Amino acid sequence: MTFDRKTLASSIALAAATLMAGGAQAQMSDDAVRIGYLADMSGTYRDLAGPGGLEALEMAVEDFGGEVNGTPIEIFSADDRNSADVGANTVRGWIDEENVDLVAGLVASSVTIAVTKVLEANDGLGIVSGSAASSITDEHCTPNHIHWVYDTYPLANGTAKAVVEQGGDSWFMLTADYAFGHALEGDVTRVVEENGGEIVGGVHHPFPTSDFSSYILQAQGSGAKIVGLANAGSDTVNAITTASQFGLTQSGQQLAGLLIFLNDVHAMGLEATQGLLLTTGWYWDMDDQAREWAERYFERVGRMPTMVQAGIYSSTTHYLNAVAEQGTDDPEAIRAAMAEAPIEDFFARNGRIREDGRMVHDMYLAQVKSPEASEGEWDVYEILSTIPAEEAYRPLAESQCKLVNN
Repeated sequence: MTFDRKTLASSIALAAATLMAGGAQAQMSDDAVRIGYLADMSGTYRDLAGPGGLEALEMAVEDFGGEVNGTPIEIFSADDRNSADVGANTVRGWIDEENVDLVAGLVASSVTIAVTKVLEANDGLGIVSGSAASSITDEHCTPNHIHWVYDTYPLANGTAKAVVEQGGDSWFMLTADYAFGHALEGDVTRVVEENGGEIVGGVHHPFPTSDFSSYILQAQGSGAKIVGLANAGSDTVNAITTASQFGLTQSGQQLAGLLIFLNDVHAMGLEATQGLLLTTGWYWDMDDQAREWAERYFERVGRMPTMVQAGIYSSTTHYLNAVAEQGTDDPEAIRAAMAEAPIEDFFARNGRIREDGRMVHDMYLAQVKSPEASEGEWDVYEILSTIPAEEAYRPLAESQCKLVNN
């Protein structure tokens, strides 16, 4: 029996005992607990979340037994096509017509910010697992969503700080021109400058982009030691591939991939990515608990999971535990219960949900292995160090969130 199943069993038993002792009746809003999974299912971010994230959510529901205190769990899913309008309209329809209790997934930050406004206006609840913009629990925080896996603040604190400390003190930023890219660029700029480096130039590229030729030429012309990639998914893959074709690293510059996913490294291969520093919230081979869950996922999907896909399982389970223990799907009660419970599972170490909705947990500085050091197709990272939860994320003292009393 796994750690997670023990946790689920004890949580369900506790919930049942509490209900019997108090003579209380479960106060569900209708005849089902309904979860809507919204993500990019076909575009730039398909592989880092997409159908694989839906599979992780379905695993969590199956492991929970498919019901909460006798109430069945139903899953809806939709492709947001990386459009804020499509995402917002989908969630509005789910709430109005399907009585969806929780919106999960949420990848492109522009989509997430639009969706969380809909959730706040309609007293809904969302858990953000794929988006990176730290503003989601800063100036865009609401009492109706939680940000689970990672954000741009620890990405900068991990990767950018490590690169500057190794002598990479002049940077050119290649940035995706939307909320996520701007947030990451801002956090990287802060860390580089605080550690004695400087940003010597940069360019914003449309999202998504297939041709990075002109941007890589500008980066080469800048003379910067480091070219920071403030983008993700296929944009990052295309940028690294183009940089290789143009001989960027051979000419003495270094790439810093600020948001690199397991699927990106696997797609490009270790020959092209070896030595790359990155910050991650989770890695499938980090310990026994992670491996056990990842191997179950691999049996279903045929690929090792990204940190986002693992986080979707973790966050869904934490939500269902709260519903079981509280006997209700009321968003305010469930968010409060989730915040009260510590998070220590195969995904998160030292995890907890703060008042701004940020789930803080340990993050990890990793380096991509060389082909010679790798012992298998998915053996791609070496974990170099742990960034403790309390150091990884934006301090509440610096928060602009309306839910925080500074």
